[in-house]
Amino acid sequence: MLWYKAWLETRWRFLIGLFLLVGSAAMIVLAYTRVIRLLLPLVPDVTPDTQIGRQIKEAAELLRSYRGYVWSQWFSQNMPQTWSIFAVLLGTGGLVAQTSRGGALYTLSMPVSRTRLLGVRAATGLSELFVLAIVPSLVLPILSPAVGQTYGVRDALVHGMCLFVRGSTLFSLAFFLSTVFADLWRPAIFAFCALAVIGFFEQVFHDALPSSLFHIMSAERYFRGEGVPWPGLIFSALVSAALVYGAVANIKRRDF
Repeated sequence: MLWYKAWLETRWRFLIGLFLLVGSAAMIVLAYTRVIRLLLPLVPDVTPDTQIGRQIKEAAELLRSYRGYVWSQWFSQNMPQTWSIFAVLLGTGGLVAQTSRGGALYTLSMPVSRTRLLGVRAATGLSELFVLAIVPSLVLPILSPAVGQTYGVRDALVHGMCLFVRGSTLFSLAFFLSTVFADLWRPAIFAFCALAVIGFFEQVFHDALPSSLFHIMSAERYFRGEGVPWPGLIFSALVSAALVYGAVANIKRRDF
């Protein structure tokens, strides 16, 4: 009953996210041949003496291999950006937001503890996010033969898992804020503002922040042959657990 209720509350956000991410992944793969044919001849030979020159040179080099193309266009850009939006959206809502619609009293009258109510809601959202991280990633090895290329299933799974574990902090932040504010929009707005600030600082201080949010979500270290970023993933899991615990504590002491 609780699982079904949580699914009904989040299903459209999840299904829309799955449709968009799977479709985007398919488009990235199927556009490979055309992108390489059109863009590579247009990339100028630049001397990497400036920051912009180095970025252009690196982007051009990444496009010269299929694995580099997939990482630069999908795992480093489109995937984490789109996925982060749905991580926040799936984290919003819940018991406190139901008070404005009168649904909280019915939910609280059920013979289950508030801890279980919040636990099921969090587990449902995280399960949906796991699917949103893994299924679109697996589209890459499945469709790559259509453009005459191959992409490793292991690489797809590692990137998907890094995205899920690190990005779950965004879900947990929105989930925690949803126990503070009694509406759907303020938790989402504050979480998106935090995401925008993080993204800005990572763009400005890219080289100085090797363990930052989007670095780990894109599994950049793994892509460059430096292994899975386990410390960052473990830290992310602990932060997510702490935020969910804080959300449960808020609900347990809240007077409805």
